[in-house]
Amino acid sequence: MRHMRLLLAVIYVLVLGACAIAVVLTVLAAVPSGAKVAVQQTSFTPSATGSGAPPASFWGNTATIPKAKKVLEVKLINQTNGHFPNSEVFWSFDGTEKSIAQQPYIDMAANSSGRMYFYLGSKNSKYFDFIEFTVGSNSINVDTTRVDRFGLKLALLLHGHSGSTQEVGEDYATFKESRTATFNRFKAFVPAPFKALASIDAPYGIPSPGNDPAFQPGGEYASYFTAYATAHGAKGDTTAQVFGCGGTLSQNPPLCAALNRHVAQLPTARQSQPANFYRAAPANYYAEFWHLNAINGKQYGFPYDDDANQSSDLSVTNPQYMIVAVGW
Repeated sequence: MRHMRLLLAVIYVLVLGACAIAVVLTVLAAVPSGAKVAVQQTSFTPSATGSGAPPASFWGNTATIPKAKKVLEVKLINQTNGHFPNSEVFWSFDGTEKSIAQQPYIDMAANSSGRMYFYLGSKNSKYFDFIEFTVGSNSINVDTTRVDRFGLKLALLLHGHSGSTQEVGEDYATFKESRTATFNRFKAFVPAPFKALASIDAPYGIPSPGNDPAFQPGGEYASYFTAYATAHGAKGDTTAQVFGCGGTLSQNPPLCAALNRHVAQLPTARQSQPANFYRAAPANYYAEFWHLNAINGKQYGFPYDDDANQSSDLSVTNPQYMIVAVGW
């Protein structure tokens, strides 16, 4: 019982910490864009163990998850804060489309480069998102991703037969707040060139900057990254290619990551230290926002965000079950 009280106390502190981050970011709405960089220098702490993790109750009763007959059992849960009933939370995988009310469990077989899509309101609605995974005969590699866009709040819990448990995705505070609040916080947080991302596909999603015509050749911010990229080894790559790790950067993950995080000018050893990320422009502030609002600060904000172990990628040998939380 003493250990249980200690565990509950730790979870309580972590939740408070996540909420504190949400408050700080909301306050940024009143801060002029020119003053934003200084605030970011002290806010990015992806290495904080357990930061933003939800309480155990968030995932439901894991003891009732059926035993998989194939590789692992997948449980789907509705965390839309009451906005959608289970009958209006849909999943789609391998040719099957069901609501959580119809089928909340999937006995997952081995598959290669799979995607599972989620829709709210109706099948194939504009409110959608997905997770990516490869399932081997005795393993799984899975992630949430913001590389292309943000559509729905998603979180994963992956549990192995060894007893290991890992969690990734949007943090608890982000799940608990309204969708409007998340969009507003994003717009308040990012500098001027990125603010339109919160409106060009609203209310359905927030596209990544490389998918915004303003950052593409001929766009208003087409030169956002070019001078910095040229100065640090990516001459000829466009701003959109920096965001998307295209062009020459497709073969150079460390440089693409360094440019997005604005650490390419630093000695190599310091480029992988999270405390140095996003401290000045030009930088991928879209990616920074999703890191700041992710469990343990881990997320895929651009294609090579796994450099320096900052992505939301999870791998487990001998997996037992995975829980996918779908939020609003």
